[in-house]
Amino acid sequence: MNRQRKQMSLGAFLFSFGHHFAAWRHHLTEADSVIDLNFYKRNAQAAERGKMDMIFFADALSLPDKEDVVHDVSSVYPDASTVISALAGVTERIGLAATVSTTFNEPFNLARRFATLDHLTGGRTAWNVVTSTKNTEARNFGADNLPHHGNRYERAHDFLNAVNALWDSWEESALVFDKENGQFADTTRIHATLHDGPFFRVQGPLNIPRPPQGKPVIVEAGTSEAGQKLAAQTADVVFTACADLRQAQQFYGQLKSQLAAFNRQPDELKVMPGVMFFLGDTVEEAKAREAEFHELIVPEASTSYLSRLLNYDLSGYPVDGPLPDIPAEGNSSRAKMVMEKAKQDGLSIRELGLYFSVARGHLTVTGTAEQIADKLQEWFESEACDGFNIMPPYLPGGLEQFVDRVIPLLQARGLFRTDYEGNTLREHLGLSRPDSRYSLLETNRQSS
Repeated sequence: MNRQRKQMSLGAFLFSFGHHFAAWRHHLTEADSVIDLNFYKRNAQAAERGKMDMIFFADALSLPDKEDVVHDVSSVYPDASTVISALAGVTERIGLAATVSTTFNEPFNLARRFATLDHLTGGRTAWNVVTSTKNTEARNFGADNLPHHGNRYERAHDFLNAVNALWDSWEESALVFDKENGQFADTTRIHATLHDGPFFRVQGPLNIPRPPQGKPVIVEAGTSEAGQKLAAQTADVVFTACADLRQAQQFYGQLKSQLAAFNRQPDELKVMPGVMFFLGDTVEEAKAREAEFHELIVPEASTSYLSRLLNYDLSGYPVDGPLPDIPAEGNSSRAKMVMEKAKQDGLSIRELGLYFSVARGHLTVTGTAEQIADKLQEWFESEACDGFNIMPPYLPGGLEQFVDRVIPLLQARGLFRTDYEGNTLREHLGLSRPDSRYSLLETNRQSS
């Protein structure tokens, strides 16, 4: 595969006031309101000006501990699908990706919501499929604890099967619009879903025609063994966290190698690790900017954040001592990353809290625009990824810096587009529009 002829994909990960834990405290951050449409609009339009593939929103279904809000504004999550709905009206080409959990939702509601968004945006939506990872979320939905990790992924797989069936329930030619004869639709081309799986029974059909993209782009994390298997079978894009090039190459090769088992080609799945950056006119300036942000982290807040990542209360342990033994079974892939980092580098709780509160285990690049572009090019051309999910340390200024200073360098090197060539997110990502399960039936009907 000749990587020189390919172009990288770039997403803008919008998160709170920026991805650095203390972004809201920095003087460059306009931290006036935690939910402000103009704030999101400015970020979205900057990403679109940079011709980025998509903007991406995480989501959560609980406030982990109300004490966390004392120091950490990122505990607050606006509903992601509502935010992208609002941004649909103030953008024209950029993709819009929202996180929704399969653990505490139902297939019909989600399929209907994203089909609606895909129609309203002309085919620009993506669903980031997650399984909830915090017991505090379970307690908001009538349960004491989350289901077992494997059980959550089995439910997610069944959820996706039901949603895909619903999105396919209208054939492409089901809408007739025959005004003269008074026929709006051909009901023989609208099919009951009749999904009967281990977790969901859904009769269908959906009460909205098939989405413009066939189905919205499916994004997953896919880091754990179960997550990789699900992603290899069902995902279009995988967002991952990796700070080491060799580990990223290993993950990339391992995930791509699983696609053949599901009759998929390597280019049908895009791997996009997250990357945070600190940019300056010189390396010294960039390092000084990074240090400015780090100095704003309240130590006990980063330890509290580490507890949330681990789903384990660390408040009773000495912050300069080692991480206690924490059960890995049932925990998230990010929690396992924390435990591996602690074991590998011998870091204390305080040191781990600082490390993960900054970039949460993602690649961090500190330097000039040229050095940041060099690092992205190195990873892209060495089979470590198909692009990146950009994580500015502060917003909106950090994203605007990347758009104005780094993207032009990538464009000049032929690594990134200078303009959109299509209108849908699938076109931006170089992904084909999936056939409906009724495509062959439609073809045979037309030829008979």
